[in-house]
Amino acid sequence: MTNDTNRRDFLKASGLLTGGALLSSLPFGASAGGFHNSMDDTIKVALIGCGGRGKGAAQQALNTKQNVKIVALADAFRDRLDDAYKVLTSRELKDASGNPKVDVPDERKFVGFDGYKQAIALADVVILATPPGFRPMHFEEAVRQGKHVFMEKPVATDAPGVRRVLAAAEEAKKKKLNVVTGLQRRYQPSYREMVKRIQDGALGDIIGGQVYWVSGGVWQNPRKPGQTEMDYQMRNWYYFNWLCGDHITEQHVHNIDVANWVKNSYPVSCQGTGGRQVRTDKNYGEIFDHHIVDFVYADGTTINSQCRHYEGTYSRVDEMFLGTKGKVEGMEKKASALMAYNGTPIYSYNAKADGNPYQIEHDELFAAIAKGEYKFADAERTAKSTMTSIMGRMATYSGKVVKWEEALNSQIDLFPDRLAWDAMPKVLPNADGYYPIAVPGKTIAV
Repeated sequence: MTNDTNRRDFLKASGLLTGGALLSSLPFGASAGGFHNSMDDTIKVALIGCGGRGKGAAQQALNTKQNVKIVALADAFRDRLDDAYKVLTSRELKDASGNPKVDVPDERKFVGFDGYKQAIALADVVILATPPGFRPMHFEEAVRQGKHVFMEKPVATDAPGVRRVLAAAEEAKKKKLNVVTGLQRRYQPSYREMVKRIQDGALGDIIGGQVYWVSGGVWQNPRKPGQTEMDYQMRNWYYFNWLCGDHITEQHVHNIDVANWVKNSYPVSCQGTGGRQVRTDKNYGEIFDHHIVDFVYADGTTINSQCRHYEGTYSRVDEMFLGTKGKVEGMEKKASALMAYNGTPIYSYNAKADGNPYQIEHDELFAAIAKGEYKFADAERTAKSTMTSIMGRMATYSGKVVKWEEALNSQIDLFPDRLAWDAMPKVLPNADGYYPIAVPGKTIAV
């Protein structure tokens, strides 16, 4: 039986076929019951957020074996949208009929804060790759419109945003919408194999560990004459918590999620320290340049988390876990092993032949959609790992012990009251251009 026959049988069983034919009254790119339903096999995709990660995710979608077509682009900035269009069309990809796989005329290019709604309406699948602060509202809208979703991590920057994502995740489950998130280690074969064996007891009980993202910093864009504050912060989103969540959330969430995965749970509390020691210029907005956090789980296990942005220093991006029978570190490496404490390998994995996990997550998502399968519900766990990182930020900013429930229920809302180029974000610079920085012992935790 062909995949197309399987898909049509699934749709028929789901009540999405009428009189032996697909519902033809649906608008361009619409979904019925959450499943791809075009008369042909084209899966229509809208890209929301046309920066570097958005372009990468869109290209990975185009590289799958399915007949994927980019039909809409949306971004707050016209220049970023135009750059993405140029990049995505440069390879001149064609489908089996010889038609372009990137088909985005001007009327399907949406610029501004509200364009995402129109772009989502045109697609079967939505790629959400804007700065993370926008993720809750964009995910809510994609679920409301009944679309499958690939969304980048993290999925929020504050507790109210996490709660919105958790609520939308429940709706996505009810509608059987596939949701894959950009925590690509969950799709990396080496991690999958190692974590499976850890959870099966190969290392015994996990009693401790460390997770790291210690490296140099990232880009920043100098302020331009006449630039509004909203424009400046949007162009430098990494340095403002309403957009980024600080690098413990935007970046280190990868490693924190691995800790939660290995423990198969989420921390009940944490405490930590952090600050700005190296990246102290006003160009670095309000975020810290280092965070060190102890995450404590219900069984008493403590996982230490370290992340920092210091140029010219020791770099490490990986995870290490200790069990009662042995340990593991370097799951990111091409060859890694679970080791007994006497040096004897318990299990070894060679990742040389593994594919790119960024590609694998799209391969698996689009294969499921093409087959009419409901397989992926990543939003809840990604929201909870995002919340773990936010809880860590609360601890480093305040210097207090922070508990999971109080963190998740925090009413601190970082998002601006109004989105417009002349609107003011909640955090503003002083007369010298410096932004207020959290002070441990003075800053409110939750």
